[in-house]
Amino acid sequence: MSKRQITVAVSGLNNIDSPGPGIPVIRALKESEFFDVRIIGLSYENLEPGLYMRDLVDKSYSIPLPSSGTATLLERLAYINSVEKIDVIIPNFDAELHSFIKLSEQLKRDFGIATALPTQEQFESRHKSVLYDFGVENEVKVPFSKMIFSSAEISSLKNEFTYPLVIKGKYYDASIAATPEQAVNYFNKISAKWGLPIIVQEFVSGNEVNVTALGDGKGNCIGAVPMRKLYITDKGKAWAGVSLDDEKLIEITNRVISNSKWKGGCELEFIKSNAGEYYLLEMNPRFPAWVYLAVGCGQNHPEALVKMALGEDVQPFDSYDVGKLFIRYSFDQIVDLKDFEKISTIGEL
Repeated sequence: MSKRQITVAVSGLNNIDSPGPGIPVIRALKESEFFDVRIIGLSYENLEPGLYMRDLVDKSYSIPLPSSGTATLLERLAYINSVEKIDVIIPNFDAELHSFIKLSEQLKRDFGIATALPTQEQFESRHKSVLYDFGVENEVKVPFSKMIFSSAEISSLKNEFTYPLVIKGKYYDASIAATPEQAVNYFNKISAKWGLPIIVQEFVSGNEVNVTALGDGKGNCIGAVPMRKLYITDKGKAWAGVSLDDEKLIEITNRVISNSKWKGGCELEFIKSNAGEYYLLEMNPRFPAWVYLAVGCGQNHPEALVKMALGEDVQPFDSYDVGKLFIRYSFDQIVDLKDFEKISTIGEL
């Protein structure tokens, strides 16, 4: 079968100890049965390893940080598109999604660039700061949480929480504090990196289980693969995991996506308590860094997302392989200094 040639721009190329989803998404697209994909990498840092992975990324461009605003981003994307003729963009960072969601209609109208993203309302509804309400609306248990804006508020947490408790950033990072002193330390560390507010969450003991999923925006779950973390780094990232046969987890995922009418990729992070109950810890609004496990299990979620973005009919996956492991690894990539200088000076590679 002749494959359709398309150009897809992908962000999240920081394939480091806390990896972004970009490289796994690209690997999935390179294995597409339907598309011959040319990949355009979009980077925020000049040392993102994906910039230099020539076997996966055909050409790369630097783009402005989300704090630069949508007008600056749109100007940069307009230039990149004038050279590359992009068909689809897949943003993979939480912090950049607000800008891409805001620009999605204009990108399609003015440049013919398709996306498959949640609405702004959907994006806001699953924020950590309002996750408890999201759980109530979607009939999912969520640990009790509250927002705080000052480390001075930590002393009064004993009235609502028992230790240990979880200190979370509004975008990334989470640490378990066993004492008020640790809570203050984590508050200062995380807020310095990600800003305020900080979320304080009830700690639930149990096993971490996650789901990578894809919704079509009409209430249908196109695909879902659950996994249990087998090895976790000191940053709380899964370095190894195994796909699970867990009908309850799939049922909860289908309910959340159906009720919210979620559009695009997402990751649902759960704790399965010692009593066998599931608590939703986070709903990340993009594919996880381990999304390639879904491909290994027979569900190519990034490929399905591209088809959906292009307006093609996408049928839900009806099965996946159980007992497949992903094991992440590191290697030293050797590049020429001139490549680093080029992306640093002209913003293209």
